[in-house]
Amino acid sequence: MKKIAIVGAGPTGIYTFLSLLQHGEPLAVTVFEQSAEAGVGMPYNNAENSRMMLANIASIEIPPVFSTYIDWLRSLSDEHLARYGVEAASLHVRQFLPRILLGEYFRDQFLQLVARAKERGFEVNVQESCQVTDLEATADGVNLWMQGNATPEAFDLAVIATGHVWPGEEESTRSFFPSPWSGLMEAKIPACKVGIMGTSLSAIDAAMAVVVQHGAFYESDDGQMHFSLDTESEALNIVLMSRSGILPEADFYCPIPYEPLRVLTQQALEREIAAGSTGLLDRIFHLMVAEIKQADPQWCEHIKLNNLDADSFASAWFADRHQHDPFRWALSNLNEVERNKRDRRTVPWRYAILRLHEVVQECVPHLDEEDRKRFDVGLARVFIDNYAAIPSQSIRRLLALREAGIISILELGAEYEKDVQAHQTVICAQEQRHIFDVFIDARGQRPLKTNDLPFPSLRKQLEATGEEIPEVDSHYTLREPACARGRIAFGALPWLMHDHPFVQGLTECAEIGAAMAKALAQPAAYSRKRLPFIEM
Repeated sequence: MKKIAIVGAGPTGIYTFLSLLQHGEPLAVTVFEQSAEAGVGMPYNNAENSRMMLANIASIEIPPVFSTYIDWLRSLSDEHLARYGVEAASLHVRQFLPRILLGEYFRDQFLQLVARAKERGFEVNVQESCQVTDLEATADGVNLWMQGNATPEAFDLAVIATGHVWPGEEESTRSFFPSPWSGLMEAKIPACKVGIMGTSLSAIDAAMAVVVQHGAFYESDDGQMHFSLDTESEALNIVLMSRSGILPEADFYCPIPYEPLRVLTQQALEREIAAGSTGLLDRIFHLMVAEIKQADPQWCEHIKLNNLDADSFASAWFADRHQHDPFRWALSNLNEVERNKRDRRTVPWRYAILRLHEVVQECVPHLDEEDRKRFDVGLARVFIDNYAAIPSQSIRRLLALREAGIISILELGAEYEKDVQAHQTVICAQEQRHIFDVFIDARGQRPLKTNDLPFPSLRKQLEATGEEIPEVDSHYTLREPACARGRIAFGALPWLMHDHPFVQGLTECAEIGAAMAKALAQPAAYSRKRLPFIEM
């Protein structure tokens, strides 16, 4: 049997294992998971999340393992669902539910996966609470070191599916958290002035992790969400901040699976890529304009799309939000979205952008350096804002905190300074000085480079090739060094974000897992082009 190591048992590791099972050839598979339970994944585990935190994906969008998420949910008892504030009668495929509940689903599917693999002749070894400390590609395979073991174990293929990584450049303290997943869930946050960097769902979730220590949400008889602050916590004050100071939209109704594009098709994209990198971004934007015009000519006229280009489109996209108080705008948007969901109405321009982001992403590795910079500060912001629309319930909770006088939003502007001190953090922006007793950086995952790799031997091998970021082929196996080809499949999301900037989703995890599993069966068809690393 070929020996396979899967490093990381979150969704990417699970979908890779599933694809290996579907290929049929019995294998000896060892799954390494540094947490206590394999199959859950950091974004969904109990230690890093509270029951208040909602998964930003509904059952209808989650690639099934053995059963769909909704079918699994319907198999649970009323009592089990009630632990998460979920009523069995209310379950539906477009519902946003607690992250921890989704983690339970993946854990259940993983255990089924292990059992079925053994039934089909696989040798399966699951190593929980086990950290892989090093990897090294050799002429004969891959050497893998586990924590506490001086001697490596040899494998024919190693799959790196480690998920999100938060480099330890800054350590958590009682007053500073470099990410919401760096001890915030276990920390006792006093009723004080709390600063949160970011205004996306991660930042809102960080705020929820703090406020539930000082009060409770409740619904009034008219269905409105409110927050009751404990009397001894009146000093609690939370400030969300970002350069723009705007809030994301609430998740909107649209047909799933997506309807095909009419103008910027896969064939049109490939034709433009083949024409060369010079002017590629502007040619792609021209096709985007044609696509959006077909979908919603009235909206195009409203934002004067004919006068916009790949650089100015983002300003027009966010213009309405910049002109309104963020909380009033959020309430208006929430009411609109809820009406549309009730009426099953799709807003054509929003849906067009949602479908476009996956196609446009494929051109990113082929952009020249200047166009890549333009893309990152322009169209990428539009696409991320669109597909990262957040659950309506999160907006309701945010508005309840605003009503209670607990939360506000600070627009930092283009330039600001952050000074993390021993017992406080100071933010200087627009000639104002803001002091926070507790500070949480909730800006999310950033792209990582080769020198961020946590595996010293592999890092050294990759650095010797001169690559600032790992180069992978169509099966996500490393292209360099030569001895790693076909032996190390690299599906670690933070290192793929450079030329795959919208990679952070369960659909992408399933696609990457399926691709990596093919590395055993056939050679890769092509090399994914890589550009020099560009700092975000």
